[in-house]
Amino acid sequence: MSQPSRPPTPATERRSSVAANVARGSLGNLVEWYDWFVYASFSIYFATVFFPEGDLTAQLLSTAVVFAVGFLVRPLGGWLLGLYADRFGRRSALSLSVILMGVGSLIIGATPSYAMIGLAAPVILVVARLLQGLSVGGEFGSSATYLSEVAAPGRRGFYSSFQYVSIVLGQLSALLVMIGLQSFLTEEQMYAWGWRVPFFIGALASLVVLYLRRQMDESEHFRVEKRAEAAAAASGTKVRKGLRALVTEYPLQLAAVFGLAIGGTVAFYTFTTYVQKYLVNSAGMAKSTASVVVFCALFFFMLLQPLTGHISDRIGRRKVMLFFGISGVLLTVPLMTLLGGASDPVVAFLLLAVAMIFVSGYTALSAIVKAEMFPTKVRALGVGLPHALVAAVFGGTSEPVALALKQAGNESLFFWYVSGLCLLTTVAAFFVKEPSARSTLEEPLTPQAPEAAPRSKVAAGEGAVREH
Repeated sequence: MSQPSRPPTPATERRSSVAANVARGSLGNLVEWYDWFVYASFSIYFATVFFPEGDLTAQLLSTAVVFAVGFLVRPLGGWLLGLYADRFGRRSALSLSVILMGVGSLIIGATPSYAMIGLAAPVILVVARLLQGLSVGGEFGSSATYLSEVAAPGRRGFYSSFQYVSIVLGQLSALLVMIGLQSFLTEEQMYAWGWRVPFFIGALASLVVLYLRRQMDESEHFRVEKRAEAAAAASGTKVRKGLRALVTEYPLQLAAVFGLAIGGTVAFYTFTTYVQKYLVNSAGMAKSTASVVVFCALFFFMLLQPLTGHISDRIGRRKVMLFFGISGVLLTVPLMTLLGGASDPVVAFLLLAVAMIFVSGYTALSAIVKAEMFPTKVRALGVGLPHALVAAVFGGTSEPVALALKQAGNESLFFWYVSGLCLLTTVAAFFVKEPSARSTLEEPLTPQAPEAAPRSKVAAGEGAVREH
């Protein structure tokens, strides 16, 4: 006689709920970043469609500038969608961001060439990238906040690392589509219309993600915060939120996030996005070969994320961030120099694998190390806005800077530039106290009304910076 099955325990139900919400949130993040990186991956083919004049480097530089334009509005997206997420919920903000991204992809895929409509073609391209920039600017903060809040205590580094698992999966998906199209289409077909296919795929996938995101559970941290705000309002107390509260109450945390993000953001875009063009344009590798090399390196990079996040749960975030910063300072210049002469794809992969190991020290912790510094009322804004500002100023300009220096005959200066920014992150990690030891995410989830007045600036920054 068969034994009756045991009902699930609360712990089992919680683990199942956490995994389901992380999976849904990550899948949506995957499609968002697929749409974003399709532009970078396929610009090799559509550069001549929108910018027909000049040599390959000049055309790539033009598309890279448009790529940077998308980054310039990311702070606006981080601000607006961060406010939206802190006021109306993480789930609602994530749904809005995927709508913006899907519309942007559809516009790019459907825009006629410069030969057909003239200057209107690059103008429409810029508008589409602005929409996508707003989307990604808000996506990072909302997604990082959501994954950090729904994760189980003691495993927040592991679960939140899936943000970059999904980001890298988005890049891999873009590259996989490229490799597939390169296998089935001729070079002429890729230049003529093949490059449009991935944008239409992204627009369609955005509709699927929109449905999935509407099924996610709202963060319990956000629900408790809303109950606390309602209780405060009932007692005649107004809770300070938004940009003013963020800047005046948590200035040290903001400074810490800026410092931690600078080197990691530039290193990430250098070794995951720009490197594909670098292998083609500087190392002389065939486009299809470079795509395969970068695909394999990114797959390895993706596997490193949960492992690194798990390690941070055991030894702390700060030690892992210091590992990234010091490695970035010491290894960026020699790795990029060797990659520039790597004609063998196996050698190129091994060099990239080394870079991926230390870059994962930043990416796997990028969500949690920032989310742990801010309270629920400003967490999405506090995570998203400074990250978007750094991405706009340093991440979005990394590729144009690299290409401009190459065109000027000083390509190696870019390697030192990346190394210098990694040094800034190292300094920031040295001064930051261990975030997991003072995590705001571990505060009791009790719907107590917040105080009307904030703590002093010194007290508010207590958990952000070490005392010397």
